[in-house]
Amino acid sequence: MAPPIPDIRLPPDLLPSDGRFGSGPSKVRQASVDALAAAAPAYLGTSHRATTVRSMVGRLRSGLSDLFALPDGYEVALGNGGAALFWDMATFGLIERRSQHLTFGQFSASFAAAAAAAPHLDDPDVITSAPGTHPLPRPDPDIDAYALTHNETSTGVAMPVRRPAGDGLVLVDATSAAGGMRVDPTQFDAYYFAPQKCFAADGGLWLALLSPAAVERVERVKAAGRWMPAALDLGLALENSRLDQTYNTPGLATIFLMVDQVEWMLAGGGLAWAASRSEASAAVLYPWAEVSDYATPFVADPGQRSPVVGTVDLDDSVDANVVAAVLRANGIVDTESYRRLGRNQLRIAMYPAVEASDVAVLTRAVDHVVGELLTQPS
Repeated sequence: MAPPIPDIRLPPDLLPSDGRFGSGPSKVRQASVDALAAAAPAYLGTSHRATTVRSMVGRLRSGLSDLFALPDGYEVALGNGGAALFWDMATFGLIERRSQHLTFGQFSASFAAAAAAAPHLDDPDVITSAPGTHPLPRPDPDIDAYALTHNETSTGVAMPVRRPAGDGLVLVDATSAAGGMRVDPTQFDAYYFAPQKCFAADGGLWLALLSPAAVERVERVKAAGRWMPAALDLGLALENSRLDQTYNTPGLATIFLMVDQVEWMLAGGGLAWAASRSEASAAVLYPWAEVSDYATPFVADPGQRSPVVGTVDLDDSVDANVVAAVLRANGIVDTESYRRLGRNQLRIAMYPAVEASDVAVLTRAVDHVVGELLTQPS
C-alpha cells in the first residue's frame, strides 16, 4: 500500500491560473473548448465526408502549410492512429530498404524497433546515446531513410533537424515538437506528429508534412507492388488527404480543436511566435533548477534542453513522486516523470498553450512543497 500523501495545502498565490502541465495529452485552451461547444450542433455527429467536416480538414491542411511555411510541392497528409502508427506506415511506405535511427529515449527507440521487426526491410543502423543526450546521424550511402526525433518526449532532449550528407529521406518524429519548436522544412522529407501536444487537442490522429521526394517514394514503393494493409498505406492516406478527408472516420472534435489551435498560432504571429512562448517558459524553468538547492536540469548540455518538455531531477532527499502527488492534490497535475525512465524527476510540459507565468508559479509551488516535506518529521 502506498504511503498517504502529506496534507500540504498551497496558498492561493502559489496556484497557477491553469494547473495542467502534462506532456500529452496536454492543456487544451478553454477558448477552443468554448468554440467547439458553439459549433457542436452543426458539426459534431455529422458525416466526415460532408462539406462541414471536409472544410475543417481543409482549414487544417492549409493552416499547417502556412504555419510551417512549406515550400512548393510539400503536402500535408493525415489519418487515424496517432504518430506511433506512423512508424508502421513508414516501414511500409517510406523506408525502401534500410534506415538509420537515432535512439535516445523511449519513442525514438520504438521506431527503430518497428523497422527492425519489418521482415521486408534490412536490419536498420541504430545509433544510440544515453538518455539526457542525443546522438548525431552518420551519413551512409547504404541508407535510404534517416529517422530523427526533433524532441524526445520521454527525456526532454531536443536535437536540431538537419539533413545528413547523402540522398536518403529525412523522417522526423515531431510529436512533441511540432508547433512549439522552430524548424526549416527544407531539412526534412517527412515531419510527422500528433495533435495532443503543442496543438492542444485530443489524440488519435497522425499528421505528416511530406516533401516531393517523400511523396515520390510513397508512390514508387506502392507501384512496385509492396503489400501493405490499407490502414497503413501512405499512398491511400495521401489520396484521401488531397480530398480533405481521411480514409476512415476521424475524431471530429480533435480536428476542430487542432484547427482552432493552429489558427490561434497563425493569428499570434505564426511558428516563431508559438515557439517563443515555449522558449519563454523554458527560460523560467531551467534557470530555477540551476540555482536550486535540490533540483537540477536532467539534460546537462543547455544546447540539448527541450523548450517544450522540461525534465528536472530532484535530490535523493526529496521524493519526486510525493512532490507530484502533493501538487496533484492541489490541482497541479501531470508533473510526474516518464515512468520507464526511472528517475527521481519532474517532467513539465511547456507547450505554446502553457503560460510562462504559470510555469513561474509552478516553480514557487514546488519550492513550497519541498520546504514543507523537508521540515516534516520522518
